[in-house]
Parts: sequence; structure tokens; C-alpha cells
Amino acid sequence: MKKFSIILPVHNGGDYIKECVESILNQTLNDFNLIVLDNCSSDNTVVWLQSLNDARIEIINSPVLLSIEENWARALACKKNEFVTLIGHDDVLLPHYLEEMNTLILKHPQASLYQSHYNFINSKGEVSGPCKPMDEIQLGHEFLAAQMANTINSMGTGYMMRSIDFDAIGGMPVNYPNLIFADYHLWVSLSLLSYKATTFKTCFNYRIHNSVSKVTNGEKYAKAFEQYVYFIADLANTNSLIKQVAERYSYDMIMYYTQSLSHRILKTPKESRQINVNEFIDKCSEYLSLLAPDKTFDARNRKKIWLAEKFDSNSFTRSTFHIIKRVADSFSS
Repeated sequence: MKKFSIILPVHNGGDYIKECVESILNQTLNDFNLIVLDNCSSDNTVVWLQSLNDARIEIINSPVLLSIEENWARALACKKNEFVTLIGHDDVLLPHYLEEMNTLILKHPQASLYQSHYNFINSKGEVSGPCKPMDEIQLGHEFLAAQMANTINSMGTGYMMRSIDFDAIGGMPVNYPNLIFADYHLWVSLSLLSYKATTFKTCFNYRIHNSVSKVTNGEKYAKAFEQYVYFIADLANTNSLIKQVAERYSYDMIMYYTQSLSHRILKTPKESRQINVNEFIDKCSEYLSLLAPDKTFDARNRKKIWLAEKFDSNSFTRSTFHIIKRVADSFSS
């Protein structure tokens, strides 16, 4: 039996999946299998994978087209090796990723989550910069604090965990629309079992382009954020350290998302959403009261949030905003 399983959910991987899979198969440590959860790809993804004729690859096809949440949920039922990692089909492992993860596991056998540093790449594969630095050891509440304070980058690729822990938690939480914040939920849950260990070495590349998270509409993103807030609130009810983290860092996190998601909602066509910016700002006030009741919600005093609310207040100002945005986009392209 191998030590590692790499799970790759995909629907129409295109050219990106070739670079991704080749980076996996070229690992310096060969103690793994690759489980591909194919979701009715209509391009040549499956044909190309089969043409590799590599015994390390297991393709699990879906008989029907699934949502992204349903496809990733299949990772729970997979027969996995002792350790498992999930990867996006457009991301790339560096050759020493598994070897370094193995070294990290041997150094920190009591850890419940493992990670490495990484680079961001663009659609062409060009490196745009490194991730923010991470400590070698982070307890669960420290990891959540870093997420909430935005002092680390946390993505869906690169994390290694024990399969038994992944399964016991229930796998990737699929109640998050488009899995936005679902990975945050999973990593925090796992790190709370013991701690997260991180190597200082750069071991993979995370691609920034028009991914699911970037094109998810404002309403779905707002619903996912609400799920994550409730998750933190539930943890705070039973964990005093998480409660302290929530009280200390909720203001910064909620103000950040109040602004960014107000603008995302505004950019989402009115016919594609049922929520408006004003309603979302009111919800964020409720979130802050839930997590940090002693903090004052003053989002409407912030110019960018105030402008988003005003532009979204009627059809004329919404139309004016979209005209301005199209003109600005034409000059930037």
C-alpha cells in the first residue's frame, strides 16, 4: 500500500490538467497514487489520462454531471492511502512536494495538518510572487486568527492530512456554495485536532486566474461567507481560545468582506441575485454582533462601502455604475 493519495476533481481540465498531472507523476517520491474524480468531462481529459497508461492513476467517472460541490464530495467515499491531499486541476506541484511532505510528517508526527510555502502563478504559468510567510507550527486557534487577520494565504491546494481524519470530519464541507470558504472550514477543523505544521520550502504553484472563486456571483459568495461566520460562531461557543480569536479579529475580517462582497454584489446583475448591497451590509452588522458583540459596526462610514450601497439603491445608479465599469475595463485591457 502506498503512503499518499492525491485527489484531483475535474470537469473539462483542458490544457491545465496536463501540466498538473505531469507535475504529480514527476514527483521525486513515488509512494503515491493519483485519484481523478472526473465529472463528465466532454473534452479529451479522460482520453488523455487513459493514454498515459500509468498504473498510479485511478479514474473514477461520474455517470451524471454533478455540481462542483457534489464532485468534490466524492473524495469522502474514495479508498485512500494513509495521507491525502487535494489539488485543483490548474495548480502545479513542484517535484519535491511529496518528498518534503514526508520529511515534514516525520518531523511532526503529532500534527494533524501539513502545508508548505508556495508561489502564485498566472494563467500562463508565470510566477507573480510568493505566498505570505507562515510559521512552522500553528495551533488551531492561531491558524484561524491568521486567516481572519489576513496575515497568511490559505488556498485549497497543498494541504496534507490523514485520510482517517478527513473521513471522520466528513470530508470537504459541501454546504458552501461553489465550495467558497469550504477549504477554510476544513483546514481549521483539522488543525484543531492537534496543530498545523508547515515547511519553509516552496513546494507548489497556485494558479490565479478566472477560477470558480473569482467568477462566483455576489449572492453565492455572500451565502458562503455567512456559512463560514456561523461555523466560527459555533466553534466559539465551545472553545474559549476560538472565542478570544473571534472577539479580537472579527472586526477586521467582517469589514474586509463587507467591502469586497458589497462590490461583488453590485457587479452581479440584479436579475441574477435576490440580495442587495443594503441588505448584505445589515447582515454583516449581525455577523459582527454574533462574533464580537462589544465591537461597533461602522461600515457605512467607509467611503467604498457607502458608494456601493448608493450605486445599488436604484436601477439608474446601478446602470451608471455598470457603464463606468465597462469604460474602465476597456481602458485597462
